Amino acid sequence: MKPCRGAVAGAIVLLAVLQFLASPPARAEYGDVLINKRSEKEGMRPVVFPHWFHRIRFRCKVCHNELGFKMRAGGNDVLMVDIIEGKFCGMCHNGQIAWSPENCDLCHSGKPGLQTKIFGSHQTGGPGRW
Repeated sequence: MKPCRGAVAGAIVLLAVLQFLASPPARAEYGDVLINKRSEKEGMRPVVFPHWFHRIRFRCKVCHNELGFKMRAGGNDVLMVDIIEGKFCGMCHNGQIAWSPENCDLCHSGKPGLQTKIFGSHQTGGPGRW
């Protein structure tokens, strides 16, 4: 018997809150995408997406065509339920290809208060660290 979707989502939220409280924030690198459209509103740290780490391994079309990501920081409406259901990041972050969504602090690792942007881009004042 499969657990109901609400119970699974509730367990993931509880785990996420505990990890949020226990994990130190990560530092963004040049080219990382900082995502905080909903994270802090939901009690999570912002996501630090290592764009260039992924770009070294995959062509742009893998994420921006096949997985449905728009070519604009903040241009996607991605919910954790989508990722858990295997959409967007969840296509690879499924526990088989890459770590699963239960490892919240691996993505939700940014310092609280960060706004969605591309770190180190011309929009944020050039390269550097925060």
